[in-house]
Amino acid sequence: MNELNLKDKIAVVTGGAGVICSTMAKSLAAEGVKTVILDLNQEAADKVAAEIEAEFNTKSIGVSASVLDKASLESALKQIHERLGTIDILVNGAGGNSPAATTKVEKMEGDENPDDTFFGLKIEGFDKVFDLNFKGTLLPSMVFATDMVGKKSGAIVNISSMNSYRPLTKIPAYSAAKSAVNNFTQWLAVHFAKVGIRVNAIAPGFLLTNQNRFLLIDEATGAMTPRGKKIINGTPMERYCVPEEMTGTLLYLASDLSKAVTGIIIPVDAGFSAYSGV
Repeated sequence: MNELNLKDKIAVVTGGAGVICSTMAKSLAAEGVKTVILDLNQEAADKVAAEIEAEFNTKSIGVSASVLDKASLESALKQIHERLGTIDILVNGAGGNSPAATTKVEKMEGDENPDDTFFGLKIEGFDKVFDLNFKGTLLPSMVFATDMVGKKSGAIVNISSMNSYRPLTKIPAYSAAKSAVNNFTQWLAVHFAKVGIRVNAIAPGFLLTNQNRFLLIDEATGAMTPRGKKIINGTPMERYCVPEEMTGTLLYLASDLSKAVTGIIIPVDAGFSAYSGV
């Protein structure tokens, strides 16, 4: 008997063409889940879906949609119904940071150029990052969970961050948004508790991604930046996590192994959140 009880379920993975989310989608496909790779980039989504079908012999489709456009998501839902069926699992993985929402200095000394501090943040950049991470979790949940209500069964897994527990310097929009994702995860878990939908989140530790590489690796030398060194020094395992290390937690939260689990946020962080630095 398959304790996970995932075979032939249908999962939507937003941001599905990205490194982390494509790895998550593949882990679901390995358990027999039919996957929807939802991404802004249709070509990239199709590529991941084709890789999944070739490797796991499990149905996968690429669908283009914006997680910030409800009409776009509703159009995607129609496509999913026509091509696969109704949705059982939603992984809200779309997100990321931007240099436009990042301060150049960690702590003000008082003599910096104001443009390098909190005062130089561009509200357009802040809005873009906050909306992508928070509204980009809220809107797909609003559209895709309608199928789950009809079945009185389903699992939503949001992707949070270490920022959600304690804000990191330089990235206020990303920190605020991920903190909001945690709160929303708990709120929605309570709201959906009696209709059979469980809502949980994973808070990854530090991974090297396209969104944060500019903060952690010196482009000219390839060496760790001072910030990168701080992260490794503050991580008990003294290394970055890798996407594959998120998948065990995802399968647990998406499956029947966690039937009574809702409203929690699980760190997968190599010990970062447990360490005081001393």
